[in-house]
Amino acid sequence: MSDNVYTVKGMTCSGCMTKVTNAVTSVAGVDDVDIDITTGEVTVLSATPVDGDLVREAINKAGYEVAG
Repeated sequence: MSDNVYTVKGMTCSGCMTKVTNAVTSVAGVDDVDIDITTGEVTVLSATPVDGDLVREAINKAGYEVAG
């Protein structure tokens, strides 16, 4: 199992979490997403490594920004 953590700016509610979850789970290879709304941390879980650029792009298209 592989997991990567991204810090996402601008998530403030459960609706934001849903948008980011839906966007990230649409990336090929992503098995699950765990979001901590208080810290903005998005943990992407996958059986194999997932392209981080595709995850960032999905988050950006959902209207949010990955820090760093």
